[in-house]
Amino acid sequence: MALRKQKGCMFCKKKVATIDYKDGALLVRQLGMWNKMKAGKNLGTCAKHQRRLSEAIKRARYLAILPYSSH
Repeated sequence: MALRKQKGCMFCKKKVATIDYKDGALLVRQLGMWNKMKAGKNLGTCAKHQRRLSEAIKRARYLAILPYSSH
């Protein structure tokens, strides 16, 4: 069984305290092709930042900063 290199959380590396829901450019990079949130395992984010990221994405969608779907 081959060992994978652990990615590490980009938010922990940059020492980000809060993930802002108004930063659309940051949040769009965390979405997949169909505007679904990518898993923390795929992004390499830790559990704490993944929870904050999902909350920020949901708030941005509610305020129409991000679309719910790509249609």
